[in-house]
Amino acid sequence: MRMSAGGRRRKKRRDDALPKPFAAISLSMPADAHWDVKKEDEERKSDLEIDRETRAQHLLGVSMAKDPVRVLVTGAAGQIGYALVPMIARGVMLGPDQPVILHMLDIPPAAEALNGVRMELVDAAFPLLKGVVATTDAVEACTGVNIAVMVGGFPRKEGMERKDVMSKNVSIYKSQASALEAYAAPNCKVLVVANPANTNALILKEFAPSIPAKNITCLTRLDHNRALGQISERLNVQVSDVKNAIIWGNHSSTQYPDVSHATVKTPSGEKPVRQLVSDDDWLKGEFITTVQQRGAAIIKARKLSSALSAASSACDHIRDWVLGTPEGTWVSMGVYSDGSYNVPAGLIYSFPVTCNAGEWTIVQGLSIDEFSRKKLDATAEELSEEKALAYSCLS
Repeated sequence: MRMSAGGRRRKKRRDDALPKPFAAISLSMPADAHWDVKKEDEERKSDLEIDRETRAQHLLGVSMAKDPVRVLVTGAAGQIGYALVPMIARGVMLGPDQPVILHMLDIPPAAEALNGVRMELVDAAFPLLKGVVATTDAVEACTGVNIAVMVGGFPRKEGMERKDVMSKNVSIYKSQASALEAYAAPNCKVLVVANPANTNALILKEFAPSIPAKNITCLTRLDHNRALGQISERLNVQVSDVKNAIIWGNHSSTQYPDVSHATVKTPSGEKPVRQLVSDDDWLKGEFITTVQQRGAAIIKARKLSSALSAASSACDHIRDWVLGTPEGTWVSMGVYSDGSYNVPAGLIYSFPVTCNAGEWTIVQGLSIDEFSRKKLDATAEELSEEKALAYSCLS
């Protein structure tokens, strides 16, 4: 950890502490929405314009109109990072009016490739991109970041035992958590993408205690989007017309893709997916296994893991978390369990959530049938085993 000249660890500056995350704002307002005012008042902002600007200034404690948001991407020289950073720079993650400064971190052997990514970002001349930090130093990468997307991790290689992989990732996430704890903005929002994503997020939480537990999440939005895509293809409808699928549990083959409460927009109104598909055998069989095994299918087809879809889903996750979910719509996020739906507290578990004002809330009161209960419990059991294995690597 970086030391000051006097030998003491540099502490976070609390004088620039961020207020609570900003309220959800609309990015689809017509460009001329604020100009219906009298000529003599043209120099004054309309009440609507003032309100929009005020709300925007709560975005992670910065002004969308003036101050850039600092976004960290670890493993930035890798496949997902290479797909993700231009999306962030284009405004896909935080909106078309939000300037960003990208902080990119990777391991020393990837330093040259990382610099190549930096050069391409400069060459692309993204108007929203106000700066790039490309480094192999975790302290430099984490300093002042408002959002951290943790893509870097140690992948399982042929012949490796599960505990060996877990041990490698525990070490990585313990170290990076310590850097975020000491140097990130106090209200930093964290999304863990690298597998095992749920347990990596849990380790990060343990070693970054000053970051609120609600600010540490993992990516299951990719699985959520895969579920929407499968229903869209099955019914031959636009994917944007399908909503409220759920991914329960672990980002692994035990996850439970659930469409018990999902609906499809039709000319005669919203209809339940189960009613339109009318094939429970498919919904409880092939649909679930297709979503669970989609990552493996892509590896088999491309000889590479999912990158484009993972990057897009990471943007979806952060965008909805920060800007809010549409009314009547929920999404799936891996979040810290509070015991909802009888899921053991203390796990990072994927739930259906709504987001508003930069905060997520678990959707409550959904009916859980016997089939679903068994699926929820099975993936929770796997996560409990992963947690125990990870903690054993710390001792």
